[in-house]
Amino acid sequence: MRIGELARRTGVPVPTIKYYTREGMLPAGERTGPNQVHYAESHIRRLKLIRALTEVGGLSIAAAGEVLAGIDSPGSTVHGMLGTAQSAVSRVAAERGTDETWERADREVGELVRRHGWTVRPENPGWQTLVQVVVAYHELGQSELLGLLDRYADAAGTLAAAELAAFDGVPSMDAKIEGAVLGTVLGDAAMAGLRRIAQEDVSRRVEAQPHPG
Repeated sequence: MRIGELARRTGVPVPTIKYYTREGMLPAGERTGPNQVHYAESHIRRLKLIRALTEVGGLSIAAAGEVLAGIDSPGSTVHGMLGTAQSAVSRVAAERGTDETWERADREVGELVRRHGWTVRPENPGWQTLVQVVVAYHELGQSELLGLLDRYADAAGTLAAAELAAFDGVPSMDAKIEGAVLGTVLGDAAMAGLRRIAQEDVSRRVEAQPHPG
């Protein structure tokens, strides 16, 4: 197919397709003449993947490019690509505080990790994000929310095991890697969406309960 048809079938404008190609996110088409380039069905799938990462998963173009480069890299593993995807979706402060509040939060995250029997490096982007969350809770006096972290951890551990088990029967390593990436990036969006749906339902039922007195 020509680039115009590729644009029509994917909803991605021609200039954007050319931009993705220049950035190395989309493989170049096959040149069949001086002014003719042929694109395959694989280009449609790749554009859908790019849109999923950026429009649904909320990744920047730079972050999506890093994830795609990892997917394309020979010898990539599920474990390694999980780290790449985690870094892409994690919001870690450019500068970390060094005062007592940050040190306390880091210790609390470490204690939580140990309570759940996890083997995780403190450099994990999720660890660093959680430290920021704990710092904010402390600074705002939200001890009730701090008390929920172990319940979050229980749910996260169960979900992580289920996500990886979902690919046990997938024979292709490439498919497993892509699935792990999408599970990380789109899984965050899915959980956020489900949580908001559940919050609306629960809050409505709570509001409907009769108030004492």
